[in-house]
Amino acid sequence: MPFNLPILLTWLRVALIPVCVAVFFLPDSVLIEHHRNSLGAFIFALAAVTDWLDGYLARRLGQTSAFGAFLDPVADKLIVAAALILLVELARTPGWMAMIIIGREITISALREWMAGMGSRSSVAVAYIGKLKTSAQMLAILLLLYDGPLLSGIMTRELGNLCMYVAVILTLWSMVYYLQMAAREFSGKKIDV
Repeated sequence: MPFNLPILLTWLRVALIPVCVAVFFLPDSVLIEHHRNSLGAFIFALAAVTDWLDGYLARRLGQTSAFGAFLDPVADKLIVAAALILLVELARTPGWMAMIIIGREITISALREWMAGMGSRSSVAVAYIGKLKTSAQMLAILLLLYDGPLLSGIMTRELGNLCMYVAVILTLWSMVYYLQMAAREFSGKKIDV
């Protein structure tokens, strides 16, 4: 297993998951709700920044690796799934939204693994629609974790759930896109199931 700065940042993201979740369960005697929300949102934002930074540094420093390519999406999916489950637990977003997003992540991860086993992983490589979906998800989760007023007086719960609707639409759209790409790859090929 290689160890370099990009992989260290990815491991940091994984380590931040239980910290982010634990903050929301601290008693008021330790940290009042507004401060829990602010700290939890900050930790999630830090994790989201490491997601961008580890990929950038891996390419910039020439430190890409098969292990890093495996660990990065796993870390992304773990932190998003943990945050979504937390938001449902805190009654800040509907459970059906979390189920759609988490279900899509599992489906597309399995599809990518299957395609890799068939030698066709590039046909379901990350597309622009997937990046849009991720951006909408991260913004929605960040707003819902913060769950307070913005400087303009807009409440982040309403704005966060609006972004979550957008994320769900993009989630379904990107899933259909990736499934179509996989279907095109295998049209005319014999597939053993």
